[in-house]
Amino acid sequence: MDSKNKDDQAMRDEAIRDVQKLPKAQAIFLGLQHTLAMFGATILVPILTGLHVSVALFTAGVGTWLFHFITKKKVPAYLGSSFAFIAPISLVIEQHGGIPAAQGGIIVAGLIYAIVAFIIYKVGPSLIKKIFPPVVTGPVIMLIGMILAPTAINMAGGSTVNIAVSTAALLGAVIAAVFARGFLKIVPILAGLITGYVVAVITGIVDFAPVMNSAWIGLPEFTVPTFQLRAITIIAPVAIVSMVEHVGDVLAISETIGKGRELVTDPGIHRTMLGDGMATALAGIFGGPPNTTYGENTGVLAITKVYDPVVMRIGATFAIAMAVIPKFGGLIRTVPDPVIGGISFLLYGMITTIGIRTLVENQTDLKISRNLVVTATILVLGIGGAVLKIGAIEFSSLAVAALAGVILNLVLPGGEETEATF
Repeated sequence: MDSKNKDDQAMRDEAIRDVQKLPKAQAIFLGLQHTLAMFGATILVPILTGLHVSVALFTAGVGTWLFHFITKKKVPAYLGSSFAFIAPISLVIEQHGGIPAAQGGIIVAGLIYAIVAFIIYKVGPSLIKKIFPPVVTGPVIMLIGMILAPTAINMAGGSTVNIAVSTAALLGAVIAAVFARGFLKIVPILAGLITGYVVAVITGIVDFAPVMNSAWIGLPEFTVPTFQLRAITIIAPVAIVSMVEHVGDVLAISETIGKGRELVTDPGIHRTMLGDGMATALAGIFGGPPNTTYGENTGVLAITKVYDPVVMRIGATFAIAMAVIPKFGGLIRTVPDPVIGGISFLLYGMITTIGIRTLVENQTDLKISRNLVVTATILVLGIGGAVLKIGAIEFSSLAVAALAGVILNLVLPGGEETEATF
């Protein structure tokens, strides 16, 4: 090893601090920081879909612990509620069997992860790059935000008071994201939530009855899953989209840590995929939303340069503790729709921007015909709401778009095409 490589390795070793050597109070704070980083986004999913917030927090914490055991406690990742499943879960809860039916779909989605993880284990991690290149992952991630955009508009609008509250929430998030420093800068969603909530209280649109009627200590509102074909075919295929997110997040975490900790091969992308899938299946068993790795927590890693997975497990323990305090869940239920709508403007826009950044950073050339065709097809199918029905099986527009993108990318010739002329 030459001197430059030795210096680089020494810098990485210094950055990868051992939490065991930190004061206990500091280690606890670092764990709490990760809980807060994912908090705002995680509670949005149950609020938007009709699932229980306390169960979402519980399954995020327990799911993170399960993920760490499966990945040999080597991956500094935190799991929270996946936004990719919001639309299909909402549809199932409203029209196709309620929360129990949605749970069945979530469990099957987690099992799909396990199947793909086994295939990756047998074939090798190179399969991921072949199936999910940037020309597919970028547009699919963009769609997650675009498809949800009308939800933000509907929740934020209405009366003058609602518009004022949603605007305050949006401004709070924007100011934190652009002007804040340190920890506050990586939790703009939480900052917007607090700002909007304060304005909502002042304007008198907050109902505190859920808090007053809740106990201090109690178990989350767990529900028993049922398995209905209609619900499964609506929810489970979205695992394809969530797996795309997972691969991107693992690559981002690996890049943040440095080449000295290549997570794709150690512990392996098959283990991270299996861990994510089992955490999702576990969430379905209890009544929580599907889990996924979180970009917000990768931001915390980059700022603190503390990569010890123990910190993530401390954060997961905080999430579980929050879940068994019903008054806390009641407080969350008092958050009015305009607050959620306001911060969703930024949140969904951020998701779409991540997809654009994926294309840009990987220098995807959209002047090449095959790249343009793949990207255009994914976007039109997703935004246009193309739903595929085969008998009782129904695929959401997001699932249809992702499947079409994967197939086109595999069957079209490589990147040697001439520039597009249309």
